[in-house]
Amino acid sequence: MPLRVSTRRSAADSVDVPLLVLALRRHPTVAPDLVALDAKLGGALGRTLDRREFRGARDEVLHLAGAAAIANPQRVLLVGLGDPSDAAGALRRAASIAARQARKLGAAALAWYDGSRGDVSVEAVTVGLLTGAWDYADLKTPPPADERRPELESAVILCDDEAAAQAVERGPAIGEGMALARRLAMMPGNLCTPDYLAGVAREIAARHRMQITVLGRPELEQEKMGSFLCVAQGTPQDPKLIALEYRRGRADAKPIALVGKGLCFDSGGISIKPAQGMEAMKFDMCGAAGVLGAMDAIARLGLPVNVVGLVGSTTNMPSGTAVNPGDVVRSHLGKSIEVINTDAEGRLVLADVLSYARRFSPSAVVDAATLTGACVIALGHTASGVFGTDEELVADVLAAGMRAGEPGWRLPLYDDYKELIKSDVADIKNSGGRPAGACTAEIFLKEFAEEFPWVHLDIAGTAYSESDLTYIPKGPTGVPVGTFVELVRGRAR
Repeated sequence: MPLRVSTRRSAADSVDVPLLVLALRRHPTVAPDLVALDAKLGGALGRTLDRREFRGARDEVLHLAGAAAIANPQRVLLVGLGDPSDAAGALRRAASIAARQARKLGAAALAWYDGSRGDVSVEAVTVGLLTGAWDYADLKTPPPADERRPELESAVILCDDEAAAQAVERGPAIGEGMALARRLAMMPGNLCTPDYLAGVAREIAARHRMQITVLGRPELEQEKMGSFLCVAQGTPQDPKLIALEYRRGRADAKPIALVGKGLCFDSGGISIKPAQGMEAMKFDMCGAAGVLGAMDAIARLGLPVNVVGLVGSTTNMPSGTAVNPGDVVRSHLGKSIEVINTDAEGRLVLADVLSYARRFSPSAVVDAATLTGACVIALGHTASGVFGTDEELVADVLAAGMRAGEPGWRLPLYDDYKELIKSDVADIKNSGGRPAGACTAEIFLKEFAEEFPWVHLDIAGTAYSESDLTYIPKGPTGVPVGTFVELVRGRAR
């Protein structure tokens, strides 16, 4: 059950909840509106801060038990904000930590106090609480009844701002979109198949009255999508191209197209990956999950804009029918492609999906994919790689990512990189080798995105984490849902 978040005009000392969370900046003191709470705690809060046992550093956590003589609040949790330049981002991160801690403590409800005002802050806290409350336990056997802790069911944000009520309604739309993307990404590849993604898309379309088109193998063959189909020819699973159309803008307004790579499992094909860590290749559909999560969130927000969500989904498997290194295929756009490396499959799928996007006459196209390990080497797990052909769109995407707490960094698309993907037998080849691996991958995609403003997000380092990040656990992060939503929301204003 999703976490219920609300706002309340209430003093911190008067809320009767299992857990009160105080989010404090670096070098905190007892604020005037916390004096009464400190008195109820027997001065424990003031002493803790005076002794600098809690300093408000980013991600710092300290648990104070409530005083025995009072019922409200029962326990107090201090969470550090640090000294952030991005206040909303710091609140979102701290709220996620708070919700995770509440789940560990078995608190069924919490109250949140940070002393700030404004709808931006409340929305950030709401998204953070939902992010931290998320868990994927669908496939786990529940513990015995006597070992189960209460689930975190509700959270109240202490705020007297009148705009907070609207903000707390927007937050769940984004939070639920991110939760959907994370759930899809976390599902194992034998469950989250191309058919399953198509089913989720149909459910979103039905719930929000969107138009949906799903193309299977026969339809892809009719469309002459040889680049997409060559990836799918090694698997018995039916590949899917999914198009979701959200039309809430002017009838004559061109839509924004969001495109996602949906490799539900990527073995590498004939160019097979090493066995160690291959199980993480179920995350190779995070771009597709991001599109579906964003489309759900955009519809929940009711944004007055036209958006098309496009997903290309299949699995990349080695078999007697799999595409071979050295094979040449013809793309939907008509360009011939020499397949140098079958593990460079995401760009082969995206090439045809980007070409297919032309029929919607988009005003802009932004695609996201866990595309290259080279981008992880370049930027690590902090920022997504951003490539683009339109300066205004690139700037909009970078700004959207910052607002969403999903930073990106622009990387170049120099014409010299084209030399690295020239083929001796075809128009182009799908791999330029190790040098500038991320840039040559995007130069390849650029060949299929020349008829519209285009930006690519390489989320290989940011869509999932191989370790616990404190504010979210090991696994999918929800990137790029926030960036997609903020981009569309920014253009809808």
